[in-house]
Amino acid sequence: MTSKSQNVTDGELRVLEVLWDRGTATVREITAEVYEEQTFSKYQSVQKLLERLENKGCVKRDRTSSAHRFESTVNRDEIIGHRLQQVAETLCDGSLTPLLMHLAGRTRLKPKEREALRKLINGRKR
Repeated sequence: MTSKSQNVTDGELRVLEVLWDRGTATVREITAEVYEEQTFSKYQSVQKLLERLENKGCVKRDRTSSAHRFESTVNRDEIIGHRLQQVAETLCDGSLTPLLMHLAGRTRLKPKEREALRKLINGRKR
């Protein structure tokens, strides 16, 4: 697990979700996606979130135009993996098994999803 995916807040995650969906975006574009009503203070909030993400190494900035464009340097799977591991450590003494068993038992899996889960489990046993 890379350190990039650690300690991403919920607000930062909302910004990353926009970048994952769009590929790249400006502060203004992200603000429009994250907030229904765009105000200067919300624009500043997104700008601050992007600065924090950049300092963490989670986004990179393209400064070639006056409106800087941002792009994620972490993928969704990294964040999901880190978040699930945090939950497992907090609730399940570090084990993912109870967490996965609970999720699988409460979710109606499609046949393709069940097969993918079987392949994953069988592949891990080798």
